[in-house]
Amino acid sequence: MLNLNDNSNRNSLQDPITLNVGGEIYTTTLNTLTRCRDSMLGAMFTGQIPVLRDNRGNVFIDRDGKVFRYILNYLRSSSLDLPDGFSELALLWREADFFQICPLLEEIRRYEASVPLSLRGGPLGAMIMINVDSKVRVLHFNLRHGPENYELRTCSVRALTVDLFCTWRAFLALLCERFSYRTSQGLTSPNPCNPRQNRLKLEWVPRPNELPQDQYDKQRYRGLTVSNPEVTQSDGFMTMHWSQCEITDMQGFVEELLKVSLAEGFKVDLVTPDPAEILNCTSLRLVKS
Repeated sequence: MLNLNDNSNRNSLQDPITLNVGGEIYTTTLNTLTRCRDSMLGAMFTGQIPVLRDNRGNVFIDRDGKVFRYILNYLRSSSLDLPDGFSELALLWREADFFQICPLLEEIRRYEASVPLSLRGGPLGAMIMINVDSKVRVLHFNLRHGPENYELRTCSVRALTVDLFCTWRAFLALLCERFSYRTSQGLTSPNPCNPRQNRLKLEWVPRPNELPQDQYDKQRYRGLTVSNPEVTQSDGFMTMHWSQCEITDMQGFVEELLKVSLAEGFKVDLVTPDPAEILNCTSLRLVKS
């Protein structure tokens, strides 16, 4: 029999808390359950939402009990720890969405982006065409030393442009997940020029050391970063972390692009002008085999 707690019992919750989630029993603390205050669990265990109890007095939640293990571990450690070969990511997403744990949803999204698309299927013969360009511009700016004391400065900036066409739209979406623009407002994801045309254009200007950050922002320049997964394993569990790496030149971009595309089963098909200098290419073609 399930009993709905009245108001007097809501405030009687104290550690340890025993949960019955879909028939699976868990023991934890109020601090863990309320780690995300704006989640459904946060609302339940701060008295905003009444809770149910089973006939043994355990708080009852009618959700999938097995994947709740990973939700609870995330609340404990703030990291997504999944076993190698985990195959219920869609179910975990649905449960995390039900509980409205937004940081966990973001971690699941990042984890899913790290799983090679080739493991989810993909068209053989898919092609990527990349053209890159780099132009040096001279920038003049005033450096302020005092209320009426300005010094005229000059520095060179390098504007980098990538035009990319891919016949596999899912791969374009993966690139938009992995690469981000860095602006004064934070990180933003690039978007395809026209999804129907399968094209992506990236434009960014790395900030030289001699250009102050405020002058860089004033010019509305933006940088480019790439997210790289870092995986650690402990007690049979994989822990996924992501680090942002700044891309400061075109060679760095080509290197990161090759890492992503080769991991998805692409092979280099054509390099212009010199196949021996692939990181210094002006155009590149890859084909999935």
